[in-house]
Amino acid sequence: MLSKKMAKALNEHMTYEFASWYHYAAMMAYFEDMGMMGFANWMHVQAQEEMAHAMKFYRFISDSDARVEFGTIQKPKQDYGTVLEAFEEVLKHEQSVTKRIHALTDLAIEERDHATHQFLQWFIAEQVEEEASVGEVVAQVRFVKENASALFMIDRELAKRSIEAGLGVTISTSPGEG
Repeated sequence: MLSKKMAKALNEHMTYEFASWYHYAAMMAYFEDMGMMGFANWMHVQAQEEMAHAMKFYRFISDSDARVEFGTIQKPKQDYGTVLEAFEEVLKHEQSVTKRIHALTDLAIEERDHATHQFLQWFIAEQVEEEASVGEVVAQVRFVKENASALFMIDRELAKRSIEAGLGVTISTSPGEG
């Protein structure tokens, strides 16, 4: 059974993961509008991962006999400037998620909540991968700056990104597919 403090913190983070989905879906739409379908695909996959993360929190909270409570999600930005500015924002966001996961882990340790501590270990490892993945794109885009030919090549490469939801099913990753 989760303490009230832990349940509140986990619910807040679940909402943050849903907000992350919303944020990346808006970025996907932004890149689609620019005709950059590879960058849009990258954001589509990222959005799906965030939804899967939110649902992991949902399931854990519910399975721990705590009440699942949804918070408010603000409207995301609609314009992200350059490709580099967009991906730098993604990196900053993922670093924020990492800090939040670490704070939850600290709370679980403080409360001697071993089940929650164990649950959060997957997210700690996942955030290392998330930041590395985004960091790689940021480095590539910084290197090529606004060179249209080079951005086109990166766009084509990012179109290949896909996701395994961790539920034993493959999720469609192409924008426009259900």
